[in-house]
Amino acid sequence: MAVQTSVKTFQLEIVTPRKMVFGGEVESFSAPGVMGGFQVLVGHAPMLAEIGIGEVSVRDAGGTTTRYATSGGVVEVKKNHVILLAETAEKDDQIDRARAEAAAERAKKRIGERSGETDVERARIALHRALNRLKVSTGG
Repeated sequence: MAVQTSVKTFQLEIVTPRKMVFGGEVESFSAPGVMGGFQVLVGHAPMLAEIGIGEVSVRDAGGTTTRYATSGGVVEVKKNHVILLAETAEKDDQIDRARAEAAAERAKKRIGERSGETDVERARIALHRALNRLKVSTGG
């Protein structure tokens, strides 16, 4: 007699100001919370969490994992429905590596200049975003 396994899934939406990046049933969702990373599985307690720059990981019902580079946002978990409202979310295979490398170089240059007109904190954030995009694009 064959043993049937049913994959437990929940609804996930990843939305940016420009578009809906993902919508569908998933097994798990992991995000870089500002207070620490977290994972959501079916039946998770309701919560609201802020996320920072980092990697969002989504495992679909077939077991395929997709990764997204994000620059922050808010996650709401409620009744097996998760919504990520993200500033940006780029799928790993859609990240323009040349553009990310150029952004990292510009940010490093601005940090190194430290002139009175350079917003060093803004440059550090830009560098962090660019390095995250590069990391996610290479599977690192």
